[in-house]
Amino acid sequence: MELVCPAGTPASLRAAVEAGADVVYCGFRDATNARNFPGLNFSRTELAESVTFAHKHGVHVYLACNTYPKAGSEDIWHKAVDDAVAIGVDAVILADIGLLRYARDKHPDARLHLSVQASASNEEAIRFYHREFGVRRVVLPRVLSLEEIRMLNRRIGVETEVFAFGGMCVMAEGRCSLSSYATGESPNMNGVCSPASYVHYEERGDTTVSRLGDFTINIYGSDEKVGYPTLCKGRFSAMGKAGYLFEEPTSLDVTAILPELADAGVTALKIEGRQRGKAYISQVVGAFRASLDRIASGQNGQAGIRGNLTSLSEGQTDTTGAYRRSWQ
Repeated sequence: MELVCPAGTPASLRAAVEAGADVVYCGFRDATNARNFPGLNFSRTELAESVTFAHKHGVHVYLACNTYPKAGSEDIWHKAVDDAVAIGVDAVILADIGLLRYARDKHPDARLHLSVQASASNEEAIRFYHREFGVRRVVLPRVLSLEEIRMLNRRIGVETEVFAFGGMCVMAEGRCSLSSYATGESPNMNGVCSPASYVHYEERGDTTVSRLGDFTINIYGSDEKVGYPTLCKGRFSAMGKAGYLFEEPTSLDVTAILPELADAGVTALKIEGRQRGKAYISQVVGAFRASLDRIASGQNGQAGIRGNLTSLSEGQTDTTGAYRRSWQ
């Protein structure tokens, strides 16, 4: 399976390449990508230099242009597609139907991938994107089980890419408006989910309160680890009890089920984390490279790997999420 790794900066891209990535994905420094954070992403010159570096080492580069164009400002997104193709990226990752049509018509030879932001999670939707726009690969939302992925791969004739490590979004990507409701900014339109400028913490006696804008997301006891206040990971009160939707805040880690994902027909494994530093990128990519190489040689892919990754996980815990759907 192809190892697709994140890069928020040229330094992180080099770290991913040197750690064993097959592909590095990144975005331009503007609202056209869903990780539009200050200090991250690439200028046109930086992307061109990074593509040259990656190709020299046999590594592909994908450009994420996966937010939804704003009415009257479509030229920004069109230019991102045009520039990415001119620079020579190996695929452009898109979500918006109009932008997919533009890319197909303007650059018929470009390889197009469907972003998870499009939230295509069934056979009919994926076939539509393949038929109408020539999409070659779909990044599947983090809500499908292993058996559902296996069934899709038997029927669709399109490559599938699944998330392997990092943030565990429990919503259907591309349809979440919670962040926009609370802060006025969302990943779909602005490239930011729960932006840091709206985050603050308050000490109340023996508890810590995490807030996003005007909303309390969680209240932690003195014996609990304090997490980042993402709306869908907040603790909810219902029928006199407080709890999380599915699991306590945790990180996705599929090292335990890599052979099962391969058997289900998955083409590529996507590591999440373009906002992470190069040390994190080196450690995670290196661990997955070693694990995949061990499996390819007939060994146990988990040996010595999971402990290293758990230390990088939210709450120092991990989950296989919907793949095994232990919370259903």
